[in-house]
Amino acid sequence: MKTTFIVNPAAGDGKSLKRWEKFKKDLNFPYELYMTTRPKHATELAEMCVQSGEPQLLIAFGGDGTVHEVIEGVLSCPNCIIGVICAGSANDFARGFQSFQHATEVNQYVQSDGKTLKMDIGNVITRSEHYTFVNNAGIGFDAYVAYQVNKSPVKKVLNKFSLGKLAYTFFVMKTLVTFKNFTLKVETPTNCQIFKEVWFSTISNQPYFGGGMKISPQSNPADGEIEITVVHHLSRLKLMLLFASVFYGKHTSFKEVQQITSTSFRLTTNESMYRHTDGEYANKTTPLVADEFSVQSKKWQITNLI
Repeated sequence: MKTTFIVNPAAGDGKSLKRWEKFKKDLNFPYELYMTTRPKHATELAEMCVQSGEPQLLIAFGGDGTVHEVIEGVLSCPNCIIGVICAGSANDFARGFQSFQHATEVNQYVQSDGKTLKMDIGNVITRSEHYTFVNNAGIGFDAYVAYQVNKSPVKKVLNKFSLGKLAYTFFVMKTLVTFKNFTLKVETPTNCQIFKEVWFSTISNQPYFGGGMKISPQSNPADGEIEITVVHHLSRLKLMLLFASVFYGKHTSFKEVQQITSTSFRLTTNESMYRHTDGEYANKTTPLVADEFSVQSKKWQITNLI
């Protein structure tokens, strides 16, 4: 089976490239290599690689954004298998999915019969756009924090000291002071609820976001369902306590945290709010116009390393 590496040399503020230079020395099989040079380039490369439709292993080497882009590029190729080496700063993907840790694992997999696991993909349809998410998507406080993290030089500085995960925590504290709560209508195929004084809503395909926060402990990326977590009617002080507890998945005991499982959600905000998909900016909501969040079951396959 053909094997291709798609490497993002800029992931982890350049540490991804250094890791790749060491990693490749221990590979003992022929492979093709592509380096990304810009946002969305990994998707373009993955789409190019799978045009023939032949069975192949595509290995994403980079951060969560790189993994997201590569998976997005193979959704039309049922014969393609995704492998992952996480080399970013947050690396939430590796907490919820299987990934390679060492080159020897890749060597062994390539020489094996290539067992796979079929995984779900999340979709977001807005008034004018379509997005996918592998890990999670969100509206509100967490989306605004992610937006600030990605455009700020603070993350790059912290990455130099292997402290990239602290960037999210830094901007959580900063945004606590200024963020304005909103009203959210949550519709499922069987129910409708309205939440006021909302901080954020996160739609999860797997448990983790924000560099290790276990926001949705029950989420399973292969069960054909997604979960929404709505945090509302919290004081700023109590929200700080919630973020401290979310790393351990203990926030679900807060009465102000509501979690719902469904195959789809329609979410409507009363004013324009930041949106994210897998931690990347996904524009803003349109007030009083619903965004549709749904899941497609077993849409792509990943290496089974067990």
